[in-house]
This record gives sequence, structure tokens and C-alpha cells, in this order.
Amino acid sequence: MQSIKINSRVGQDGILHLEVPIGFKDKEVEVMVIYQPIEAANPTKTPEELGWPPGFFEQTYGICQDDPIVIDAEGDFESREEIV
Repeated sequence: MQSIKINSRVGQDGILHLEVPIGFKDKEVEVMVIYQPIEAANPTKTPEELGWPPGFFEQTYGICQDDPIVIDAEGDFESREEIV
């Protein structure tokens, strides 16, 4: 058994046409098709299209580089007794 991974596009008619070269001729084969839409992995969207304000990353990248984050003491919390 062999696995081949390809990317293809579904046509306007909603039908996926595949041409898969497998290296031999005149043989019967069993074919299994598993499909997954890849729209979410589209790297062509800009940060603005993804909902970020214009210039957000340019304005905030490295902003804490020389200013370490210090967490103040939280203080003591009141003790509560368990009511039975």
C-alpha cells in the first residue's frame, strides 16, 4: 500500500477531479480519498483582515524587551472558616 498526498481545488461545479500518477498501468487498484478544507491555513490574509488594528505588530513588537515584567506582592488574603 502506498500513500500520496496532493493538494487540489474543487471546481465551480462542486466536484473534485483528481489525476494521480501512480507508476503502473492496466491494474486494478483500491482508492481511499480523505479530504480536508485548507481555507483556514490561508497565509495571504493580512493582520487587518484577521481583525488586528492597523500597525499593531509594528507598534508593539519588542515593547517589553528592556523592561522586565515585575509582579507585585499580592498581600495576605482573609481566612474563611468552612461552614458545616
